[in-house]
Amino acid sequence: MLDDLTKARYPVETALLLAFCFFLPLLEFWKNFALLAYFIVWIANRLRARDFGGGWRASDTLVVLWIGAAYLAAAFAGLQGNAWAKTGDVAVSALLFWMVTRAGYASRELRWVLGVLVLSTVVGLAHGYWNLWSGSGKSGTLQLNSVGHVNHTAIYLAIILGVCASWLFACWRTWPANRRVVALSVAALMLVSLVVTASRAAVGVGFLLVVILALAWWPRWRAPLLASLAVIAVASAVIAGFGAEVLRKQMDNAAAENVLSSRDGIWRMGTAAWEKYPWFGVGKDNYGRISHELVRSWRIEAGKDYDEARYVRFPHAHSLYVNTLAERGTVGFASLAAVLLAALTALLRYRPRPEDGNFAWLAWGGAVSGWIV
Repeated sequence: MLDDLTKARYPVETALLLAFCFFLPLLEFWKNFALLAYFIVWIANRLRARDFGGGWRASDTLVVLWIGAAYLAAAFAGLQGNAWAKTGDVAVSALLFWMVTRAGYASRELRWVLGVLVLSTVVGLAHGYWNLWSGSGKSGTLQLNSVGHVNHTAIYLAIILGVCASWLFACWRTWPANRRVVALSVAALMLVSLVVTASRAAVGVGFLLVVILALAWWPRWRAPLLASLAVIAVASAVIAGFGAEVLRKQMDNAAAENVLSSRDGIWRMGTAAWEKYPWFGVGKDNYGRISHELVRSWRIEAGKDYDEARYVRFPHAHSLYVNTLAERGTVGFASLAAVLLAALTALLRYRPRPEDGNFAWLAWGGAVSGWIV
């Protein structure tokens, strides 16, 4: 790979992108350092080549609206706090998307990106299991160091599981036996680790995702569907037979009549904030500032009843959609919806044909995984 990297159009730029992908779930400082360096080198390369990837595209308009809506929401945020600083996270994500789509990377380089993302997750899991088993971790749960909370880690793992499944489905028939064993082992690690997180929604979606991908592969190869159904059936039986934590959590919450783990109360806090500030929300990263006192005053002001027991204060909504509505209002939610709908349109429009190459199927499967999760 190192020899091939020197043959890339922009080897330093590509190496920095790969470094960012490697450190993404591992180390916060080096992740940010690699990303900043990538931005600088990317701009320098495009200025020198006088080539920013061609003319204006619909995706460029989407990025402008994506970033613009975020800063517009920050300018008119309902609460003081971190809105301006944290809105930069949205801008960084949008700019990274824009740069990669306009960089003109070859399929080989994009395959490296996916490979490094999988590799870094394996490394991160090794560290996460060490913390879990040695007791050196603070939370007592499986976490990827730079992803954080176990639920966020579960989301990340579910996406990488989809990438691994897509890789298996795309390349199995062309791989030698040793590569098949390694790929199966990595995919199994992702599946088992997802179950270990005990995040019920992520586990359910992860299992469902593998079956959806296998169904998408049906016109090209039918074996993945049968294999996926068998794997999910066996995994479900093991979870039930051994009383895995994810199952115990569901049973305990059901017995306590709290299946949503108080998320309904958390969401009521968010929707109350959205009702108060419907257009621009309370501000990015200000969800935790929504207090019972504020909600009470908003409800009374609107002539509505207020029962404190029905509202739960939390730093975030445990929901991308409620969080966006509360923090960035209808304007921010509209930009999120536009991004998701544009991605779905592209996935449907550019779905590979049975005769297309392995990488086309791998890349599409990885993108589908991110969208579904």
